[in-house]
Amino acid sequence: MAAPPCAFSPRGCRLFASSGPDGRLRVWDTAGSRLQHEYVPSAHLSAACTCLAWAPAGARQIPSKDGPQRKKRKSEVGEVDKQLDILAIGTAVGSILLYSTVKGELQSKLDGGHDSRVNCVRWHQDSCCLYSCSDDKHIVEWNTQTCKVKCKWKGDNSSVTCLCISPDGKMLLSAGRTIKLWDLETKEVYRHFTGHATSVSSLMFTTVKPMNESKPFDGITGLYFLSGAIHDRLLSVWQIRSDRKEKNAVMSFTVTDEPTFVDLTVSEVKEEPVKLAVVCRDGQLHLFEHILNGYCKKPLTPNSTIQIATPGNDGDSTPKPVPILAAAFCKDKQSLLLVYGNTLQPIIEKVSLNTTESHICLVRDIQKVLSLKTDAALTKVKTPVVNSDAKVLVPGIPGHSTAVKTPASGKEKKKNKRKPGETEESIEERLGALDIDVSKVKTPGGLPQTDSFAVLLVQGLESNDAEILNKVLNTKKDNIVKNTVARMPIHAVIPLLHELTKRLQGNPYSASLMVRWLKSVFTLHASYLSTLPDLIPQLGMLYQLMESRVKTLQKLSRLHGRLFILVTQVAASQRVQDVPEVNQTAKLVYEDDSSEEEGSDDEMIADKDSDENWDEDEEKEEQSDEQDMAVEKEINGDSDLEPENESEEE
Repeated sequence: MAAPPCAFSPRGCRLFASSGPDGRLRVWDTAGSRLQHEYVPSAHLSAACTCLAWAPAGARQIPSKDGPQRKKRKSEVGEVDKQLDILAIGTAVGSILLYSTVKGELQSKLDGGHDSRVNCVRWHQDSCCLYSCSDDKHIVEWNTQTCKVKCKWKGDNSSVTCLCISPDGKMLLSAGRTIKLWDLETKEVYRHFTGHATSVSSLMFTTVKPMNESKPFDGITGLYFLSGAIHDRLLSVWQIRSDRKEKNAVMSFTVTDEPTFVDLTVSEVKEEPVKLAVVCRDGQLHLFEHILNGYCKKPLTPNSTIQIATPGNDGDSTPKPVPILAAAFCKDKQSLLLVYGNTLQPIIEKVSLNTTESHICLVRDIQKVLSLKTDAALTKVKTPVVNSDAKVLVPGIPGHSTAVKTPASGKEKKKNKRKPGETEESIEERLGALDIDVSKVKTPGGLPQTDSFAVLLVQGLESNDAEILNKVLNTKKDNIVKNTVARMPIHAVIPLLHELTKRLQGNPYSASLMVRWLKSVFTLHASYLSTLPDLIPQLGMLYQLMESRVKTLQKLSRLHGRLFILVTQVAASQRVQDVPEVNQTAKLVYEDDSSEEEGSDDEMIADKDSDENWDEDEEKEEQSDEQDMAVEKEINGDSDLEPENESEEE
């Protein structure tokens, strides 16, 4: 998953804006980590926020969507210019929202420029112009006063992922995989650069003046800029030169993981080093300090690495790492603003720079800090006095109910007090008065209900806690799986699908359990998934995985059949071998002499009878042959022959 978009305001990093996985925009005050604004776009589920950009310091007031308003006095205009903070929000459906943090409302909406996901938005020094790029391969120049497209041109053969405007405002850097420098007047390519093997995620200029001051400066030649890409652990530095032949990077910075947030101090003097702060996906912060003075072959390692961990005192002795979400240099360039913890409730802290140590680990107790904040907030809430006859309905999570105790009056309190002479009630009577239904009391070892399963599942997905996810996802009961998926919030559906896809590639037993969850998710949340514009890339890996499994099913079935035949034949042969041979020789033979003699006499008589019968049979056959001969002669007309002739013929 991509890192959630976030950005610091340009006026001394006074505000920090971030968009969480639930689609809500939150603006925090960096001085006290207080939530100042929370904005929920009307289509925050289907059109999630993809990028953020604050308007520059010299911003003009953008007209409201409500139409023209009254003219303000000069004093009012000056105050508004100091406080005006417009935030441009790119969405997944191609529209751009302009949100005012002063008014706490949506100022205007830019439509009609892109028909796909907006990857980056950048303000021009003149705030009336806004530049955006998208997956539809185009770059759009907007007029924020009229909310219309000023110019639109094709930026690359594939999706354009990042933009950056030159210090003088006359050039524009765009990047997909290759990097191009555009002339904003003619909209033509001024320079080409090699770029990265993957999509570029960050672009920014590191210098405002060329290091070689002997030659006349045309506003762009001699400047350095920085680029970083997804799945790439190298940040490249490029120099814009007068000759068109040099297209490769002049130096690079190496980090431990893919960069998710980059901030730097711009070098204005030749001897001043560029300070670079890079936040990686693994939650570490790397600090670099280097003077840009030409080509450097070897990648530069960080001067210092900062990590944050919990103390690990209570309950667990092992400290756990706390991810750093973003970092920015303060005005003095000697201190950093760190944003760490969770995107829904981040902690913002100012830390002084100390690059002499190569590795710094800051120990912070996040739970204690958050509990102090909630306690301070709860003390301001006053509990109203509720009449005993009134019925109070408490909002909450479905499946949870909270009992509200009404305060008893002073007379009732006096009645409840036991007098000295009264006898004390027994425990059995007290339990009977409580009227506890034993069948409703849950056993400690029993399974939690489905609503708590949904809460556990969301917590496990947000914190990426393997223990919680194993407890929930290894459930075998179909009823619990269906109810949990039905009760989970919408924003957790896509993270759940990614987690199920990852687990499907593991143990086959685990995969058989994950298929039940997949079936319930697609059955219950099909309508929501069909509204997502980027559903195909989101589910691409899952589709390929299932295709590969289905292709091997036929071959596995054949192999299973052959192995089954072999196993049955081997088992049958073993059963035949195991059966002992039966000895058929007689163990005892009894012979009687008289029986043999009688048997021989009977045989003689039988032989005589058979000989006599044999002679009788021959005579009968001869007689029948003679009769047949006579019949044939009668038929052939030979009956007139004399008896003598007949005898001769015979």
